[in-house]
Amino acid sequence: MMNFKGLTGTLLAVLFIFTALFAHADSGTIFELRTYTTFEGKLPALHKRFTNHTLKLFEKHGMRNVGYWVPQDAERSTNTLIYIVSHKSREAAAQSWRAFSNDPEWQKVNSESIKDGEIVKRVESVFMDATEYSLIK
Repeated sequence: MMNFKGLTGTLLAVLFIFTALFAHADSGTIFELRTYTTFEGKLPALHKRFTNHTLKLFEKHGMRNVGYWVPQDAERSTNTLIYIVSHKSREAAAQSWRAFSNDPEWQKVNSESIKDGEIVKRVESVFMDATEYSLIK
């Protein structure tokens, strides 16, 4: 079985190749890799929230949806969502997240989605710059 660091490295390589085929980012774009770990049994609720609301709200607040994935390994496939969004800058990212968090529509959606218990246990975020040899920039 592949360890988490090996999985992450492999996933990142595949993600950038995939996104290069479908996304054309402007020079200076920064990418944010986010990993959400859910409470047991809550990944379907997270998928539903992203499908029905979150993606549109991200775009509304200036974030560009690049891609969304779940790990293949059995242990993490039932509780992990990994995604990449892009921003014009770190400052733009901070403004987008602040606006998203304060959006009344998001607050309502979030409240309704967690009425039977919290969904997300942990969020990890890594900001990334594309290398000069990256297929996506």
